[in-house]
Amino acid sequence: MPELTRRHALGAAAALVAAAGAQTLAASAASASPERPTAPRSSMADHHHGGPEAFDEVYQGRRIEGRPVTGGGHHHGGGYAVFIDGKELHVMTNADGSWISVVSHYDPVPTPRAAARAAVVELQGAPLVPITTN
Repeated sequence: MPELTRRHALGAAAALVAAAGAQTLAASAASASPERPTAPRSSMADHHHGGPEAFDEVYQGRRIEGRPVTGGGHHHGGGYAVFIDGKELHVMTNADGSWISVVSHYDPVPTPRAAARAAVVELQGAPLVPITTN
């Protein structure tokens, strides 16, 4: 039976890390395809009268809501509030009309509903912790 050396232990650890990384990438790619909306950014299907329509649905077991607000909302969201399980998800519109959230800040999507869904996917079941902007 071969003796366990430091070189063999480090090689085995590197192989495990590589396998875990590949598995994470594969799972991320698989969940991004069917779960994430693929509508082009120029298609604003949720827009109605100059703004996104309200929505209220259960997505992957989480309740997501979005609605126009007047006053008191985050000014970056264009008068629109998004909630996951009753907690506000900070959303923002970009100059090109796409939307981002504090959870998926570097992955713009076409609508606030898509931003809420992307946040649910990214949270992987973890609770949303509200941001305090003091």
